[in-house]
Amino acid sequence: MDSDSRPTPEVDRRGFLLRAGVVLQALAATIVALPVLGYLLGSFRSGRDEQKWVRLGPVSGFAEGRTRMATYRNPFRVAWDGGTDEIPCWVRRVRGDTFQVFSVHCTHLGCPVRWFQESGLFMCPCHGGVFYADGSRAAGPPPRDLYRYRHKVERGDLWILGGRLPTLGQGV
Repeated sequence: MDSDSRPTPEVDRRGFLLRAGVVLQALAATIVALPVLGYLLGSFRSGRDEQKWVRLGPVSGFAEGRTRMATYRNPFRVAWDGGTDEIPCWVRRVRGDTFQVFSVHCTHLGCPVRWFQESGLFMCPCHGGVFYADGSRAAGPPPRDLYRYRHKVERGDLWILGGRLPTLGQGV
């Protein structure tokens, strides 16, 4: 036997499984860590506005003294949104160019409120929240009035500032 030739070390089963386990654990830790890091660092992201002016339609499409549902397309949609990029809102035309635009989400737990023209009330079917026509809280568990969208009338069209859905900490 040559002095230069060394025996090739055999990889035993225990060593192989130990290395494979370490590699798989590192892969699993990376898979878990990436979304967590994305969430934690997401608040430092800049360059993307959370809201954008969106056209709801011509002012003439909203009858004076009436409330009706309107929808707008999320300005920050992605391909996999499908039909969920159509966001509903309640539009109340008080008179002339004076509007109130409300989110459909109840301020209690976010269930969709319905408008009842006969009673002039918004009602939440989940826990009995009730709101007056102007969006103010009337009864039930909701802690505050309906969320309002910022809006404007420009060249005969109604526009709202859409894109971010409301939360208790920050309305629309």
